[in-house]
Amino acid sequence: MMKTKFAIVLSGCGVYDGSEIHEAVASMLAVDKNGSSYQIFAPDMEQLHVINHFAGKEIKPNRNVLEESARIARGNIKSLAEFNADDFDVLLFPGGFGAMKNLCNYAVAGDNCKVNSDVEHAIKSMYAKKKIIAAACIAPMLLARVIGNISVTLGNPSESERASLEYFGANHVDKNTTEVCIDTENKIFTTPAYMSASNISDVFAGIDNLIKEILKAGGLLY
Repeated sequence: MMKTKFAIVLSGCGVYDGSEIHEAVASMLAVDKNGSSYQIFAPDMEQLHVINHFAGKEIKPNRNVLEESARIARGNIKSLAEFNADDFDVLLFPGGFGAMKNLCNYAVAGDNCKVNSDVEHAIKSMYAKKKIIAAACIAPMLLARVIGNISVTLGNPSESERASLEYFGANHVDKNTTEVCIDTENKIFTTPAYMSASNISDVFAGIDNLIKEILKAGGLLY
């Protein structure tokens, strides 16, 4: 049996200015643990800013999203500009503030946000080919912004986050940390992760369930 191929898109290294590292590692581990394969991608761009994760303060100089993501990928990473939807079965976005600061500028522009062109192309190309797209934590906001009329979960989001999803044309489904929201018609799979989790075990359980539900979908993949 052929392995299901995942493209995992990172947004830097560290929850406050890039990818949430626990979620990124949980995604890789869950894909591998469940008998599938992955390739990591990130856009080759400057971060919005860099946060000292110990002090919680912005520092200089700025950093590159691809270079920072390579820390998590152990160097095995490609620029998202190289992504080809024909090569993968699933596109997966872990969370972290980088998804809202680097992959798009929602953290700055809110409902008027724009999505990075390589990110938008990856999402649209997978969606056009009717392939599965998945996201954890805050990253489903990206899918809502690009695709619009889909069902996703952020767990139990704030009123402003709910309003943004509605503005983008998406439907929010409340889920607990380890549950998965499945939009069968649009092939969208999402889970809350650290939007509601209080420990790493629940984050892994939720992302592991996400991967298992994707693989269980069977016919949806092909």
